[in-house]
Amino acid sequence: MLVAVDHVQLAAPPGSEDDLRAYYVDVLGMTEIPKPPALAARGGCWFRAGTVQLHLGIEADFRPAEKAHPGLRTTGIEAYAARLAARGAPVTWDDALPGHTRFYSEDPVGNRLEFLEPVG
Repeated sequence: MLVAVDHVQLAAPPGSEDDLRAYYVDVLGMTEIPKPPALAARGGCWFRAGTVQLHLGIEADFRPAEKAHPGLRTTGIEAYAARLAARGAPVTWDDALPGHTRFYSEDPVGNRLEFLEPVG
């Protein structure tokens, strides 16, 4: 029986770790968590905010997915979107999901991220 999502892994190109850290820590407000030594040798980085974990793994032939993305639930979505925009991240609002306020953004390597908050 499934009980929760432990983490979501996204891909990134070699050498992008510093840009990823700047985005996921400074822009999104996540905390970098250490990778186990055997996995750290592969590159990439892991981040956490509360119970949410995003793992960024290195792919030599990386190209960002056009549709695939994590959906990240937020509180105070308008203020959170303003935080991202003030730090130079794109914010694209989308009202196509009933019962939710949501927007999309992209990390510095082009990974699509959805941020949403239930309404009411």
